[in-house]
Amino acid sequence: MDLTRPDSSVIQLAVDLACRAPSLHNSQPWRWIYTDGKLQLFGDHSRLLRAADPTGRQLHISCGAALDHLRVGLLGLRWNAEIHYEQRAVSPSLLATITFRHDGHPRSHDFDMLTAIRRRRTDRRSFGIFEEIDDVIDSVAHDAAGWEVGVVVLNEAQRTGLTAATEATAAARRYDSEYQAELHWWAGHSLKSGGIPATALVSGAGGVPLGRKFPFRPDSPVEVGGPIDESSVVALGTPADARIDWLRAGQALSRVLLESTVRGAATCPLSHMTEVTVSRSVIGKLVPEIGVPQMLVRIGRAPEATRPAETPRRSVADVLTLS
Repeated sequence: MDLTRPDSSVIQLAVDLACRAPSLHNSQPWRWIYTDGKLQLFGDHSRLLRAADPTGRQLHISCGAALDHLRVGLLGLRWNAEIHYEQRAVSPSLLATITFRHDGHPRSHDFDMLTAIRRRRTDRRSFGIFEEIDDVIDSVAHDAAGWEVGVVVLNEAQRTGLTAATEATAAARRYDSEYQAELHWWAGHSLKSGGIPATALVSGAGGVPLGRKFPFRPDSPVEVGGPIDESSVVALGTPADARIDWLRAGQALSRVLLESTVRGAATCPLSHMTEVTVSRSVIGKLVPEIGVPQMLVRIGRAPEATRPAETPRRSVADVLTLS
């Protein structure tokens, strides 16, 4: 066995796990090429949401999350992954090259993280209090620091201040016809290769004022007069706002989501408040210690035993080229 070249079956399984990463409106904007013992990750700009994400920032965050999911999956298969970020000057779409060593020694928690990849769902319902939020932050602190990603839990005053960011986002988007058309296309339809099915949305006047406002669908779960959302909100930020910062923010996002899932928490990324300059500025003033705001995440206890519906995924054959 070549200790630096996983066979194609290992790569296919690892990429399948990587592609369980979250992405804006479940757009899954990635492509992979495995050749000569190296795996390359490309951003798939044909799936860029140009109204919500004109700079491709969230596309890169999604791809960064996929990179960390890949690393977790490979470690569970006893492979270590070395991630090499590529410079934009080399290729606008080539984001990273991954090399391998067959010397991974996964521990019990690593297998828990692997299992969490398939268990995790984006849950848009109201949450109860999650008492272990500090444990989640502690568990990601070391790697997040290595990526230069600030990760903090908002206090009550900061969370209250997010109302201004939410209102600024809603005001900016209300009459944005291009954004609304894009949102209606991706959300609430049964697409085989992406998007958010109606069963994964929540309709009604529920208790999640911080959530993105999705179009009403009659077959969406209804949360009218439901419990007040008592989730914790975690903010992620970076020292700058370049491509490498976005990728690293995505890796930290993946780690926060998986560590939360391992501990039985429900999660919901809140990307919309960082899409609009005004609301992003509000967040930056609320939590200046994180640097440039890249993502918010709600974390809490799910209201009931049932989980949100699984969202559709592109097939491995659609995203991975073996050569």
